[in-house]
Amino acid sequence: MMMLKCENLKKYFPIRRGYLKEKGGVVKAVDGVSLEIAKGETFGVVGESGCGKTTLGKIILGIIRADSGTVSLGTDAKHVIFQDPFNSLNPKMKVFDIIGEGLAIRGEDPGIIRRRVGEILDLVKLPNSSSSKYPHQFSGGERQRIAIGRALATDPEFIVCDEPVSSLDVTIQFQILKLLKDIQKKLSITYLFISHDLRVVKFMCQRVAVMRQGKIVEQGSSEEIYTKPSHPYTQALLSSILDIYPQK
Repeated sequence: MMMLKCENLKKYFPIRRGYLKEKGGVVKAVDGVSLEIAKGETFGVVGESGCGKTTLGKIILGIIRADSGTVSLGTDAKHVIFQDPFNSLNPKMKVFDIIGEGLAIRGEDPGIIRRRVGEILDLVKLPNSSSSKYPHQFSGGERQRIAIGRALATDPEFIVCDEPVSSLDVTIQFQILKLLKDIQKKLSITYLFISHDLRVVKFMCQRVAVMRQGKIVEQGSSEEIYTKPSHPYTQALLSSILDIYPQK
């Protein structure tokens, strides 16, 4: 069953130059991207910073509108996990309110919210006492667990993971990636996993699209991409990585 289908997505941003900010061409952030993601899989989009992968994720979530093309998403239950958990979490809110915010907006009963926050904390392997603390009282890895919990609170079927471990050290990265895989197995969530790090994508994803300058230059199964890359850009990216994570 297909969770997501994108066809010929385009998003161009004007370049403004000079004192009068006159238009001087465009940046083709997303330039004719098509892809499909099956329900329950993790699909990776990998490429250098500025290749357009985050813009693609925002289009899919409806945060920004494409100039042309179509997005067919098989659910309204969707969320995003951001790169930097410290900046994405409100420092003035306690963890209980951060995780429960979406439920409160939805109008859920306080008792239901309290029970759900407890379930989520258990799911992301944080003690229940965490609910009364503030983000600054946690480590980077713990804050990312809180961010994951916030994303899970409203039972999404589809999550965009936008560089979710890039701000963490390698040991903590592996713990968070394993947590995401365990959660997916338990809840049958579909992930779009955006990263510049091919090691992370290899560990997480069943299928991969390689993006460069707004275009997908190659896509296929992880095995195909990592063992028989056909595009020179993919070959260059792969030549610079070293496996550091255990086998799946």
